[in-house]
Amino acid sequence: MNWRNILSRYARILDGEEEARYLTAKSIEVEFSKSDDIQTLWKIHDKSLKEPRIVDSPEKSLLDLKIEIADRIFRKCEFCERRCRVDRTEQRGACGVKEASIASEFLHIGEEYMLIPSYTIFFSGCTFHCVFCQNWDISQNICGIYIEPQRLAEMIKARRAQGALNVNWVGGDPTPNLPYILKVLKFCDENIPQIWNSNMYCSLETMKLLDGIIDLYLTDFKYGNNRCAERLSLVRNYMEIVERNHRIAYSQTDMLIRHLVMPNHIRCCTEPILKWISKNTPQALVNIMAQYRPEYKAYEYDDISRPLKMSEHGEALEIARELGLNFIY
Repeated sequence: MNWRNILSRYARILDGEEEARYLTAKSIEVEFSKSDDIQTLWKIHDKSLKEPRIVDSPEKSLLDLKIEIADRIFRKCEFCERRCRVDRTEQRGACGVKEASIASEFLHIGEEYMLIPSYTIFFSGCTFHCVFCQNWDISQNICGIYIEPQRLAEMIKARRAQGALNVNWVGGDPTPNLPYILKVLKFCDENIPQIWNSNMYCSLETMKLLDGIIDLYLTDFKYGNNRCAERLSLVRNYMEIVERNHRIAYSQTDMLIRHLVMPNHIRCCTEPILKWISKNTPQALVNIMAQYRPEYKAYEYDDISRPLKMSEHGEALEIARELGLNFIY
């Protein structure tokens, strides 16, 4: 398996043969006014993606338009499919997030080999409440600091000089922080791939705003049914939303799907997920992960209260092999 053939856009950006999509978005000229209603802004947005007008230093760009739309959603929040609709200038959403709070940022060498070193920016807060979360200290608690967007853009440039191959927006989950991320990119000029590292419980609005910005979706496909998702992550309609968003992301750009194999969940989750991938996103790269260990509240749930057996991981790999998936060995 040659990952460069699968993650071809990402590889071309690394090689300097293609521009990161957010840079292109900054060159797409659009015309809009702050007095335009949201429906008008979306029409301009969608047309600009389909029929881009590329110019040098436009007065208003597609990225500017995305920021304007995101700021409006922020005041009646619908970035994830919980759609709590709170005004996050005034209060926290269901994710626990008000303004962006960065728990940590560093050059990560523990990601997939083609991604490292990866400049990972960890936000606190999350749209999920997983009982087994291994990052529960930041996902379920708001911590860290607010960094001015211009300052973080400067930090991206510095990390790039230190060898970062990409910018990896993660958490928690990056979804509640989309307006902030777009504002950071407004100040960036590095030709560096942007990675959306998410549970993919995003709203359709979020998926549209990410289009033309993200170069690689690094997704977390957790469950093969709604029952497990509601019991272990406290989310509803998981399959419908996450399957939809994987299809959309797959149509937009490169995709690397992570699946964490959990004890006693081969038949209910792992097998149906891998079968779904083989039918719906067959050219995606897949990482079948064996890192599960009981954390947070997992000991309260009999089925996931022990570490994963290597035989269970081996069974998952065999399913992937039989399906002909592009999985990481």
